[in-house]
Formats: sequence, structure tokens, C-alpha cells
Amino acid sequence: MERQKILIVTKTYPSISTKYKETVCTAGILLDEAEKPVQWIRIYPIRFRGLTIDKRYKRWSIISAEIERNPKDFRLESYRINDDSIMIIREIDTRNNWQERKSLVLPLQFSSVSEIQAQGKSLGIIKPQTITKWFCKPTEREWNPQQQAVQAQGDLFEPSLELEKIPYQFGYQFTESNGKSHKYSISDWEISELYRKCRDSSNGRTLAEKEKDATIKVKQKLEQLAKTDLYFIVGNLQSHPQTFMTIGLFYPPIQTANQLSLF
Repeated sequence: MERQKILIVTKTYPSISTKYKETVCTAGILLDEAEKPVQWIRIYPIRFRGLTIDKRYKRWSIISAEIERNPKDFRLESYRINDDSIMIIREIDTRNNWQERKSLVLPLQFSSVSEIQAQGKSLGIIKPQTITKWFCKPTEREWNPQQQAVQAQGDLFEPSLELEKIPYQFGYQFTESNGKSHKYSISDWEISELYRKCRDSSNGRTLAEKEKDATIKVKQKLEQLAKTDLYFIVGNLQSHPQTFMTIGLFYPPIQTANQLSLF
């Protein structure tokens, strides 16, 4: 493995794995020594909630870690990481209309999902031309029996961490600059956590009322984000390479003419 610098751009909500028990997929940008963007990378698998506190990187952190290409994943951006090697260098803030974040992310922008595929890639950032609507649809409320069995397994060396199944999928339907329309669900951990927090803080008397309140607030958040300079970080599935989803949202504020004239 080789030590590299990586900008953490997004993390997906954890999933249950029969091999790793619980995993998170992290999308980031490989940086050179001068912290200039080189390429998108996918770090998987990583048992994020099992990391020690000092290694639990946040979004928009630059970390240093030992990584290597994952030989079991044909996708060129997929890397494995040595959990013990993770060092958090610094966090990038939103000063000057997210200028530093944009300088690292947008040079690696694709015009469309089709361009990502045409280049043999499986991960990238795109800008929707038009957002048609947001959606929320019910999904399974419980993990499947195999996943429940994995969660029930004890571990002599690690405390068991219960993982809640989110019973809804959220996402956007949108059109790209090439005219193609897509309907992608969002697997971003932040959106799932927003739903959980809104539900748990709801004044609803029943679970159904609390969930309704939460879905309304997530909808309001997605509508607000659609009014920003919104980009989608998209990636495909290893088992279904033609299937993409939104794994993260990048939403700097829209700059006004007066702000642009300052630069």
C-alpha cells in the first residue's frame, strides 16, 4: 500500500455485509503532494463506525492514508484502505462561496453520466440541467433475514452497533445537458441522518405521524438544495455497472453578479 492524500467528498449510509458486517462507501478525490486534484476514488469497504474517534473523518476532510487498488473490483476508481493508517490533516470550510471546495471538485466534473461511461469510469460529479422533481418512496422497513443474522452475531472484540434500516428512499428526477432524463435515489449518509433526526424530533403522536413529518422536512431540504448551484456525485454498482445512483450532493450557493465581479 502507498500513503496518499485524499479529499473526502461524501459517505453513503452504512449497509449490512455478510463479509464485513457493516460497511460504508466513501467517495473522494486523490490529491497530489501539492493538494491538487488528480482523480476520483472510491474507498470500499470501510467499517466506518468501528473506527476509533480520531480516525472518523468528516466530509470535506483531507486525510492521509495507505491505500491500494482493490483487485476484486473491476471499477478503476475502487481502492482499499488500511484503517489504522488514517490521519486527518485538515478540514476545508465554505469561505468565499465554497471556493476551495470548488477548486478541488469541479476540475473533475463530467458533462453527463454518458461521458463517465464513455471514459470507462464509474464515479464522478455532474450538474443537472433541470431538476424535474424530488421523490420519496417507501422501501423495506427491516433488513432481510440474512442481514438480520449478521447483525445478531456477537463479537468478542468489538461492541455490537445496531444499524437502523431507513424505510424510505429519497431522490431527484432530473435532465442532463444532453437531454437524457434520470431518476436516481440518494444514498448520501447526510440525507438518511436528516430523516432520522427529523423523525425523532417530531411532535407527532404516532410513528406514522413522525415519519410523515420527517419526509416533509426532507422534501423541503431537497427543494432548498435545488435552488443552490447543485451538483450530483454519482457512482454505479459493482454488481450492476449500468445502474447509477446519487451518492452525494454538492451544493455551493449561487454567486450573484456582484460577487462574481469581485474576482
